[in-house]
Amino acid sequence: MPNDWFIVENVAEIASPSLLVYPARSKANLDKVLAMTGGPARLRPHIKTHKLAEMVQMHVAAGVTRCKAATIAEAELAASNGMTDVLLSYQPVGPNISRLLELIRRFPQTTFRTIIDDCSALKNLSAAATQADLKIPVLLDIDCGMHRTGVTPDDRAAVLYRELVKSPGIIADGLHVYDGHLHIEDLAERRRACDEGMAPVLVLFERLQGDGLPVPRIVAGGTPTFPIHAKYPARECSPGTYVFWDFGYGNRFKDLDFQLAAMLLTRVISKPGENRLCLDLGHKAVAAENPHPRVFFPQLPDAVAISQSEEHLVIETPRAGEFSVGDCLYGVPRHICPTVALHGYVVVVENGRAVNRWPVRGRERKLTI
Repeated sequence: MPNDWFIVENVAEIASPSLLVYPARSKANLDKVLAMTGGPARLRPHIKTHKLAEMVQMHVAAGVTRCKAATIAEAELAASNGMTDVLLSYQPVGPNISRLLELIRRFPQTTFRTIIDDCSALKNLSAAATQADLKIPVLLDIDCGMHRTGVTPDDRAAVLYRELVKSPGIIADGLHVYDGHLHIEDLAERRRACDEGMAPVLVLFERLQGDGLPVPRIVAGGTPTFPIHAKYPARECSPGTYVFWDFGYGNRFKDLDFQLAAMLLTRVISKPGENRLCLDLGHKAVAAENPHPRVFFPQLPDAVAISQSEEHLVIETPRAGEFSVGDCLYGVPRHICPTVALHGYVVVVENGRAVNRWPVRGRERKLTI
């Protein structure tokens, strides 16, 4: 990649650490996804990556009217910024059931869908919807190998889907299949594993349809597998990371040539020893769930992380002598989604200058509902 596209001319005006967003590059990524999926009709992007009203608006302006959301707050953010079809891809339990019902009442112009994988959760949702005199489209969450949520696509899934069909207050709405465990670098092998995981899902799909049950949609995949699912017209595709990209996916999936559209701005705050720099880029500014390197510095590609704490990152590089306390570095996070959630706002960069700040409203647990 060009080694200077991310440089901000008026960087002296930006406090660090900050997350910088480059909307023109995000728009280019969106255009690429739309081309790969054949247009907006089959694209249901996950907004958990960006959590930004302005990014929702960018998608709506491009004709994308449906999305996935991980939280009630993200779903509210989507609906309040023009999305007319929002899938809450998280089984609602406890107070989130009443919050979902309030979303439906508050935003009548938006269809809200959700998922279930448990009979008791279905009964609770059905009872609440019936009492509220509402009908909620619900997809059965399928476990195709990730073993995080969902039911295996077998007899149990068929029984639970029949319960969906006959539950009052519920509209049986299809299957939700997330294959987030497929991080295979080789595209051919990834495709083989994806198709292998979907094979029993398609058997279930045909079985349900053969029994005369409505199965109106299959929502499938994430960023690594959406191009594979895009080859099958009956599937809705749900990538998310593409909007900003990161080096975790960028290094692994060479077939997905998206542009980096978000960078971390950090500064040298100390020089604790020969060949060492201390940066203001601790756990609170960049996602720390992965081992190092958690951030890659294009200006210092040989830098090695020595230690990290809440507010500090110590790196080692033979070029440390070229830097003074207060100098800036730009970094690419390994995992952009949880990194965004650590920042209250992003700094918007256009034509090489910081021009605005956008609040990361979707990181909140609650907006108004």
